[in-house]
Amino acid sequence: MTQNSAGATAGGALRTASPAGASLRDDRWTRAFHTRRDSSARLVCFPHAGGAANTFAPLSAALPEHVQLLAVQYPGRQDRRGEPCAADIAALAEGVAGALEPDDGRPLYLLGHSMGALVAFETARLLEEHGAVARLFVSAARPPAQDWEEPDLDGLGDDELVSGLRRLGGVPEALLRDPDSLDEVLRVLRADHRPLRRYRCARDTALRTPVTVLLAAGDPKNTLAQMGEWDRHTSSAYDVETIDGGHFALTEHAATTAALLLRRMTTSGRAEAGTSEKPTAPADLVREIYLAGPAAAAERPSTDLTALDAAARDVLAPNAYGYVAGNAGTGTTARANRAAFDRWSLLPRMLRGVTSRDLSVSLFGQRLAAPVLLAPVAAQTVMHPEGELAAVRGAARAEVSFVLSGFSCHSMEEVAGAAGPGPRWVQLYWPSDLELAESLVRRAEASGYSALVLTVDNPAFGYRPADLDHGYLPFVQGAGLANFTADPVFRAALPENSGPADVVRHWAAISANPGLTWDRLPWLRRLTRLPILVKGILHPDDARLALDRGADGIVVSNHGGRQLDGSVAALDALPAVRAAVGDRVPVLMDSGVRTGSDVVKALALGADAVLYGRPYQYGLALDGERGVHHVLRCLLAELDLALTLSGCGAVRDIAADLLTPAGRSLGPFPARTGGAPGASCGEPDAR
Repeated sequence: MTQNSAGATAGGALRTASPAGASLRDDRWTRAFHTRRDSSARLVCFPHAGGAANTFAPLSAALPEHVQLLAVQYPGRQDRRGEPCAADIAALAEGVAGALEPDDGRPLYLLGHSMGALVAFETARLLEEHGAVARLFVSAARPPAQDWEEPDLDGLGDDELVSGLRRLGGVPEALLRDPDSLDEVLRVLRADHRPLRRYRCARDTALRTPVTVLLAAGDPKNTLAQMGEWDRHTSSAYDVETIDGGHFALTEHAATTAALLLRRMTTSGRAEAGTSEKPTAPADLVREIYLAGPAAAAERPSTDLTALDAAARDVLAPNAYGYVAGNAGTGTTARANRAAFDRWSLLPRMLRGVTSRDLSVSLFGQRLAAPVLLAPVAAQTVMHPEGELAAVRGAARAEVSFVLSGFSCHSMEEVAGAAGPGPRWVQLYWPSDLELAESLVRRAEASGYSALVLTVDNPAFGYRPADLDHGYLPFVQGAGLANFTADPVFRAALPENSGPADVVRHWAAISANPGLTWDRLPWLRRLTRLPILVKGILHPDDARLALDRGADGIVVSNHGGRQLDGSVAALDALPAVRAAVGDRVPVLMDSGVRTGSDVVKALALGADAVLYGRPYQYGLALDGERGVHHVLRCLLAELDLALTLSGCGAVRDIAADLLTPAGRSLGPFPARTGGAPGASCGEPDAR
């Protein structure tokens, strides 16, 4: 298909739906397989090109009594065969919108599969003129403004089309083998592809409706990277859910799909159903603490995120504390990381009318509730017996995404089971054994991790006096090796009847890869469809090399000061890396981030998000899962308040003119926008 359009079709502008009237105006357009008279929500489903309403009969059966499913029947097929097929997507959207009453007291959800996603998108635009759509679900469909690269089916022979149908699935083999049935299938498919190829959408066309993208892990037509552009087509919430199966996973696994939809419908349906419940903002923590009073304060860790270090020191064994808090050499790099934040001051704007804040960001097609992810930290049972399991549960409660260390005490499969539905990433320390590297990546994919964080600043362990003085490294004791001991390739390489010492010895032999060069990165890029971020970049030329070799994003980092003593501060390196890779490449940073204001400064200097490390480890040491949750609530509350007090209504509004060098008098700003000095806080960042 050539480029799509959500605003107008090739034949002209999208026409307006009729005003709201009867709840069902034209029964030709929808089919109800199960009548649910006491339903409290409606789900309208739009089939794929060549499809019909009965595609959604199994999903209707899988949904509970409180959800009424209405499946759209396009003209030109089955009981509407006598009508001509639609000439454009707009005509289909108008027909459905005219047949539905958008506000009958029940929240209305739309679900479109493949081509149906575009029809559902246009229908949502029409219905927004007369009432709210609670959420749009789209499956197996690239974003409206993206080129779908669809071929002209009128120019393809029947055998080619049948081959393509078999590759995608969704059509029973019996129909493909019956000549009359096959003729009908191909007639409708070709007819639907004509409006699909003519469809056009402006890149800035956006709904006010939340959008959830359903991406099948084995879909041969769509990838996670392609789904990211759906973000630009809504001004509301946006997220991606990965499901097992191929192009037709949505309809072939009805029970799984129903459960996923119900989670999202329950979440978004409360407000649309007319309750008075207001969503809480992160900054509400402050009010909650004051109302709880002094007695409750003694039962929780400090809200001063820079004081957690000292509190954790009091509860940890000296070697454990030295492991998490220790730095390379004299600690110069770690001190430089903090000093870099102190060299910038915030320059807030007043009377901006900020009544609510949007902390969310979109990375690689997934919506994150905040521009913060938990950094990969190895061997977390050193901090708490439950280690990564407690940490990921605390992160999930705070709606903060988790990056699992490659050197974790619980396997990636175990952590995935505890992580909840939000996005999670996994770190890869590239071992010298390529077969093992491939196995680790395949396991990450199978466990639902949505990005790989390739860490490259550790060809050897840094010189860390705290660990050396204690003679302590958790890996030598067997901690942090779970991803290896759970791996079949790693286990197969162990000697027969091997013991713990053999495991550590083999891990030590293959875990480091000092001979790794940029020329190996294309191999990893070919191996997986997951986005790859290269972590540990400080030099802008290395950032360019990473992208040239196939990376999708950069993490500016000096490993928190734990590797090279005397290294440049990560925050100081950030602007040059951002300039080197441009505005469209996701750039994250870590090393030295402690407070909500630190997060704002990092974003103003070019980061899309930050990785947050030691403070959550201190929270883990102090109170396990609850300690992690507490630390993250405090961080997000301070970030939320920092936006309010700076005059920014959303993370995307943060720009470089929100900063001024500390200790200098103010001067005039050059007139530049979009994340460069002079950009106006409150104006959308061009990134």
